[in-house]
Amino acid sequence: MSNETATSVMDVYQRHGAAWAMLRSDQSFVEASWLDRFCRQLPSNADILDIGCGSGFLIARELCSRGFAVTGVDGSPTMLAMFRSNLPTRPAYLCDMRQLDLGQRFAGLLAWDSFFHLSPEDQRTMFPRFAAHAAPGAMLMFTSGVTEGDAIGEFQGMPLYHGSLGSSEYRDLLTAYKFEVVDHVVEDPNCGHRTVWLAQNQNC
Repeated sequence: MSNETATSVMDVYQRHGAAWAMLRSDQSFVEASWLDRFCRQLPSNADILDIGCGSGFLIARELCSRGFAVTGVDGSPTMLAMFRSNLPTRPAYLCDMRQLDLGQRFAGLLAWDSFFHLSPEDQRTMFPRFAAHAAPGAMLMFTSGVTEGDAIGEFQGMPLYHGSLGSSEYRDLLTAYKFEVVDHVVEDPNCGHRTVWLAQNQNC
């Protein structure tokens, strides 16, 4: 993923973050069933790292309401400012996820509708970063595309990049970094046709 591509993704969220947050606030909470599965595997009051946290609405706010301690990370100052406004007591860091290095391990890692803005090449390099931030037994949940390649969407008239690996390579990378797939659904019709991965760290 070129720096130009990464900058263009951030530029969309910088310019139109408020519109994105408004759109999210008008949507139904289709992620609820997946979030339930994720949360059921976590200890009470667990620390969760939300990678690409956006405004914190709906997911981070819901996690906090369930008693979890959420830390937000986002590469867009606009989105991070909204997260801090919505969840003022929670730590939040301005960070390109490709350079994620907090020196802390979490019981839950979430990269929902964010990880897929990276190129296939950059997605491969995220798995050691996931592992470096995962406590033993940690849950990891992320959304992806279906087949390897690039796709250009659109938001507010601006092109918005998405990338993906193939399912077999995601499985191989998860295994290589000591995550076991717990659940995986391709284009889940009950979740806005998202392709979702839920995995658990196998380190003791």
